[in-house]
Amino acid sequence: MDLETGVNQNRIKVSVRSLKESWRTILTLAYQSLGVVYGDLSTSPLYVYKSTFAEDITHSESNEEIYGVLSFVFWTLTLVPLLKYVFIVLRADDNGEGGTFALYSLLCRHAKVNSLPSCQLADEELSSYKKDIIRPAPTTFGATLKSTLERYRVLQRFLLVLALLGACMVIGDGILTPALSVFSAVSGIELAIGKEHHKYVEVPLTCVILIALFALQHYGTHRVGFLFAPVVITWLVCISAIGVYNIVQWDRHVYRALSPYYMYKFLKKTQRGGWMSLGGILLCITGSEAMFADLGHFSQLSIQAAYLSQHHVIENESYRIGFYVSVPEKLRLPVLVIAILAAVVGSQAIITGTFSIIKQCSSLGCFPRVKIVNTSSKIHGQIYIPEINWTLMLLCLVVTIGFRDTKRMGNASGLAVITVMLVTTCLMSLVIVLCWRKSVLLALCFVIFFGTIEALYFSASLIKFLEGAWVPIAMAFTFMIVMCIWHYGSLKKYEFDVQNKVSVEWLLGLGPSLGIVRVRGIGLIHTELVSGIPAIFSHFVTNLPAFHQVLVFLCVKSVPVPHVKHEERFLVGHIGPREYRMYRCIVRYGYRDAHKDDSEFENDLVCSIAEFIRTGRTGLNVNGEDLRKDFEDLTVVGTPSTHLSGVQLCDDEDVNAELVGPSERKEILSPRVTKPKKRVRFVIPESPKIDRGAQEELRELMEAREAGIAYILGHSYVRAKQGSSLFKKIVINFGFDFLRRNSRPPTYTLNVPHASTLEVGMVYNV
Repeated sequence: MDLETGVNQNRIKVSVRSLKESWRTILTLAYQSLGVVYGDLSTSPLYVYKSTFAEDITHSESNEEIYGVLSFVFWTLTLVPLLKYVFIVLRADDNGEGGTFALYSLLCRHAKVNSLPSCQLADEELSSYKKDIIRPAPTTFGATLKSTLERYRVLQRFLLVLALLGACMVIGDGILTPALSVFSAVSGIELAIGKEHHKYVEVPLTCVILIALFALQHYGTHRVGFLFAPVVITWLVCISAIGVYNIVQWDRHVYRALSPYYMYKFLKKTQRGGWMSLGGILLCITGSEAMFADLGHFSQLSIQAAYLSQHHVIENESYRIGFYVSVPEKLRLPVLVIAILAAVVGSQAIITGTFSIIKQCSSLGCFPRVKIVNTSSKIHGQIYIPEINWTLMLLCLVVTIGFRDTKRMGNASGLAVITVMLVTTCLMSLVIVLCWRKSVLLALCFVIFFGTIEALYFSASLIKFLEGAWVPIAMAFTFMIVMCIWHYGSLKKYEFDVQNKVSVEWLLGLGPSLGIVRVRGIGLIHTELVSGIPAIFSHFVTNLPAFHQVLVFLCVKSVPVPHVKHEERFLVGHIGPREYRMYRCIVRYGYRDAHKDDSEFENDLVCSIAEFIRTGRTGLNVNGEDLRKDFEDLTVVGTPSTHLSGVQLCDDEDVNAELVGPSERKEILSPRVTKPKKRVRFVIPESPKIDRGAQEELRELMEAREAGIAYILGHSYVRAKQGSSLFKKIVINFGFDFLRRNSRPPTYTLNVPHASTLEVGMVYNV
């Protein structure tokens, strides 16, 4: 009993220690994420009242306009970010991922509306898919809606365009929010240096801060995460203290504005001007896509209401200056510094979000391939995209220099924000019916309630088209054209590959006539096809009748899930009889997965093929002959880290150390070649025993691996075929060709060494 008690006590201690570590981890992550989560939201006091009272409404001696705006701010924050996002939309995350493309990905797994052409039935066996299998029975309307979406291609395209529209507006917000936040923070310099000189300082100082902000992006969020949180905490404490001071000093009855009655009085009194001012009020929910907008907003936004209620007559310009007039004069300079730092932190959140949405679009075949740098080895979501970063910086500078005005920047940013919210509302209604299998009445209530609120703000923002709101529309239109052209061209190129692929029988039949010879090494043929032999390889063999002793047709593709587990990463199978040493390997990545470097990827690939040879199905053999020449039954094979008891790669030093140590007995398979300076070998488990044919196949694979890997890549020239319409010729011959030439090659994620690359040119007439 004493021994048992001691064991139980040790278990309790371990459990308590694990619990403490878990809480410590959670608190650390919460601290690091505080700056990113609340940074964008907490800077809204800098420009909400200033944009709202710019020109659309005039003030009076009463406080009805002030209280009306505060009432709109409070109830907008309560209904949209808190009720809609925190309590509803947050539950529709895609395995922890959010955004319009995450909702679209979720819908793709419940209905066959996926735009990716390389989908397979095997993808539905992924763990992310299986999580959605056990769910309530579909409603009658849900089943009808699902079949309708799957039947009509035009509805599927409309759904994709809707998701792309939301993504484009997020990108537009990534351009406008940094410019608006930093410029609004810097505008407080007017009170410090005077009106005569501030216009010569605001724009240059804003541009310098923006350049510094984007120049630091390549360091990654995790390296400055501990700096962001103190800035936001200091900013929140600062504006909260100022808010309490203004409420106590100037208007202790500002709480009356929480009554919805003041919204009615506001619109009744101001009429058209009040409706147009909603575009400025809308800015209070900038950043609510983070779904954490319920913390501290009342104290932030009551700052100006308490002050303006007593000073809108004495200081007519308080409406123009906005936030800084509510700050005591002696504190304006330090508050200005803190505000600028908070604006920089708030801008970081939307910039990182833009990187993420670009990566999602690129992974799902809707954006040209770009260089994606993972800035953290532990958190794959922290990425950096150089091309997008510098493009955002240039556009931010253009917006700042072009507008030089908070009002027009606010009009532009407001339209981008509310458009993303409308798209989220539409997609969310489909998720309620198709994914959650709820009643259509519930989905209608969701759309009508939140859609009405957002449509009101959308109309108020759209009416200011000529006053800055045209900017996000122009940006979204440009990015939408790029995305649609890339998606259309990629789809046509894939269809050409499918229509012109050749069979294994054709390839094997060419041997005697062309005198095809096999050379040492592994030939890695990159293709987007998941079955069959691509036309680019037949074109290569026809002109150069020789290929490697081991051929691997490699397809690196994305699936509409955030992450693919390592044990489900590789699909491996034979092409033709196994004595021909031809394999197909499909590597599956989620749209949030990080791709490995070349050497590690090569080792994982070879080990996965070796593990497939040891344990995989290789067809039915009678007298040593395969009954199915075109055998392509693929088997799921994990990476070496997931099958530690399987085939592993090691060098001579590791082998000798393992033989000397007291480890489990293993069979070491080495090639029958002269020992090189550094040899890598297969380490195979002692049991179960493998047959002689598999041993010979493994030995030949190892010989080919030591001889080296050559990458055979297709260099395609896509052209519209004769007889195509003028529109198609412009899209393919100019638009898609320009994007293809200026984007990363298909194998950029593999970091293919130039010395091992063989490119084969071919014209695609689509």
